[in-house]
Order: sequence, then structure tokens, then C-alpha cells
Amino acid sequence: MSTIKIKQIKSRIGAPVDQKKTLDALGLRKLNRVVEHEATPSILGMVDKVKHLVAIVK
Repeated sequence: MSTIKIKQIKSRIGAPVDQKKTLDALGLRKLNRVVEHEATPSILGMVDKVKHLVAIVK
């Protein structure tokens, strides 16, 4: 599997609780943090859920 880097680009303030928990599960707890995960369907689904708060970094 390939890996993807995910960066939080917008604040979690005002986001629903389920989206905040999704960011926590991805390991994104602060703005502009970058984490690296395997590109599994579950991770891609979590990224899709919070796509307005994160960006995929090359």
C-alpha cells in the first residue's frame, strides 16, 4: 500500500463532534500538523469526511 500525508489546514473550532473525533483518530490535534498513514479504504473514508478541514500533501 502507498502512504499519504494529511495536513490540517482549517481549525476544528465550530466543527461537529464527530468530525473532531475523526481528526483525533487521524492524529491531527493542531493546525498545520502533518501525519502519514497507509492509504487504506478506512483512512480515505475518514479523510473524505473532513475534506474541508484537511489537505493531502505530496
